[in-house]
Amino acid sequence: MSDATMLEKVGSGKGFIAALDQSGGSTPKALKGYGVEDSAWSDEAGMYGLIHDMRSRIITSPSFTGEKVLGAILFERTMDGQVDGKPTPQALIDKGVVPFIKIDKGLEDEANGVQMMKPMPELDALLAKSKALGVFGTKERSVINLANREGIAAIVKQQIEIGLQVLAGGLVPMLEPEVNIKSAERAEIDQILLEELLKGLDAMPGTEKVMLKLSIPETSGLYTPLVEHPRVLRVVALSGGYARPEACVELAKNPGMIASFSRALLEDLRFQMTDEEFDASLGEAIDAIYDASVNKTA
Repeated sequence: MSDATMLEKVGSGKGFIAALDQSGGSTPKALKGYGVEDSAWSDEAGMYGLIHDMRSRIITSPSFTGEKVLGAILFERTMDGQVDGKPTPQALIDKGVVPFIKIDKGLEDEANGVQMMKPMPELDALLAKSKALGVFGTKERSVINLANREGIAAIVKQQIEIGLQVLAGGLVPMLEPEVNIKSAERAEIDQILLEELLKGLDAMPGTEKVMLKLSIPETSGLYTPLVEHPRVLRVVALSGGYARPEACVELAKNPGMIASFSRALLEDLRFQMTDEEFDASLGEAIDAIYDASVNKTA
């Protein structure tokens, strides 16, 4: 796929983006959910080998195609590895799926009710490597826990600054200021985040577009102004801890938002399944998430 084809697919295609980017501390939890216990590996290399095997099984599944999966977000180690004898980004492209790379290096400690991204001193080198491998875009995550406007404004500022660096590197950034859906101040956080994102997008230099990956808002349709903003290519939703059925119900209430689910996509997959069982389970998940992304409720 050319850059123009990938841009069109991500911007207007019907479907959703799979998040296959668990890293660091989230990998053991992802493996346990897949039915692989901690005793199955003895070191970090073994752990990452097992998670790569899981992702390879997903990507090579007959159920996983560009017909309903527009894109997939990869962890750097996954991007650097191979699937079916090909570099992972190329394996995705060959299936009609647009590759993205997770670029953040984790979160700072909470301050002003938010967790900013840690510094990324080697970002330009990672962007250049990713671009050379055919990657289309990036994803960068920070977290909002409290309705503190100063903290939320700082999160948005940092996200946009990194986004501009990504654009300068020739990739499309997916800004992810995640709202903690368990926060008692969630509705107020959603509103402040909307206001700060609109201000930040309006002030952004240039004309290139960014993507947004947001928690599903407590008030349905709240983020429609972001969906319609001229500087936004696509607004995608994270599952944020919802199980898939609930995540799909909530997503379907939000026009213009499509899924970018991780746990909600993978929650029923198990290492012990036969290939037929695995493909069927993955296919059911893909169908449900596609439906919630494409067919909206009143």
